[in-house]
Amino acid sequence: MSQDSNCIFCKIIAGQIPSRKVYEDEEIYAFHDINPWAPIHFLVITKIHIPSLAHMEPEHQAMMGRLIQRIPQLAKQEGCNLYPEGGFRVVTNTGKEGGQEVHHLHFHVMGGPRPWLRG
Repeated sequence: MSQDSNCIFCKIIAGQIPSRKVYEDEEIYAFHDINPWAPIHFLVITKIHIPSLAHMEPEHQAMMGRLIQRIPQLAKQEGCNLYPEGGFRVVTNTGKEGGQEVHHLHFHVMGGPRPWLRG
């Protein structure tokens, strides 16, 4: 798999930096955010290093479909209340103007009773 030795998320995937794992398979890794904005806040990342959503290629389509399909299951697993009364928020930032801080494709999944600290 393609990795970037300078990327904090690639280091988390490689086990060089500890994380509180939520889920892992051959293409996806999910872990709790170290600075949560909501009662439930975890990240879902691709195991291959893709800098941002703007870098998606046709060969990523199936993996991204599986990633997005997995998010509701993980949200429920982590304690988000069920739709429609409950729910969760999915956010991805792309590029500097989009607020992206870590340049490895990732999705924030946030849920729990509002109001939240941020987000």
